[in-house]
Amino acid sequence: MSEESRPAPELPEYAERVLDVAERIPPGRVMTYGDVAEWLEEGGPRQVGRVMALYGSAVPWWRVVRSDGVLLPGHELRALAEYRAEGTPLREAHRTSEGSLPRLDMRRARWDGGATGTTGAAGAAGAAGLTDATGGAGAAGVAPEAHT
Repeated sequence: MSEESRPAPELPEYAERVLDVAERIPPGRVMTYGDVAEWLEEGGPRQVGRVMALYGSAVPWWRVVRSDGVLLPGHELRALAEYRAEGTPLREAHRTSEGSLPRLDMRRARWDGGATGTTGAAGAAGAAGLTDATGGAGAAGVAPEAHT
């Protein structure tokens, strides 16, 4: 069977869930790898990072980030262009560090999954359709910003 006629491999269910969360992050906002794992109540930052590395090109990958706000190595300039276009809050590099890139301002850019008209992580997760198998909203109501 040639590669052209071979059907595309099916996306693992966990990867679909991670990519769904990435697509829901509003322009100008970000979630950390750990935030996404916490919402899903499955895996951890490394598993989310692996999914993003393998399958993230089809979604706004620049919105799933490291908890320290450092831009993704190897993709800094492309991500920076997206952040500036979307108005994502940045912390400019110190003038003394020549050639340094800005970081994300995590306090201002971090999205807790909240939707208009809801409060708290549990309400936000439910409003965004991010519920666990029992119908509960992500991570027992723990706000993602409490985790890295």
